[in-house]
Amino acid sequence: MILALSILLLVNGVFNVVVWPQFLKRVARDERARDAAGKATPFLIVHVVLVTIALVVGLVSLVFGVLGLLGVGI
Repeated sequence: MILALSILLLVNGVFNVVVWPQFLKRVARDERARDAAGKATPFLIVHVVLVTIALVVGLVSLVFGVLGLLGVGI
């Protein structure tokens, strides 16, 4: 069971680290991301916060997945 959960955590972590930065690049290029003066809009700020949270969750998943595979108890 631990092996399956560790693999699931690793897959989740890899997904988050691979997918979300690409999404943020597309959001940053969106016309709604900046106003006429070039200042970041709430659209961009909210997405940056969401992607940051997703990346933190992804990195934590990777750490715990690796620890689970190594058999390290916490």
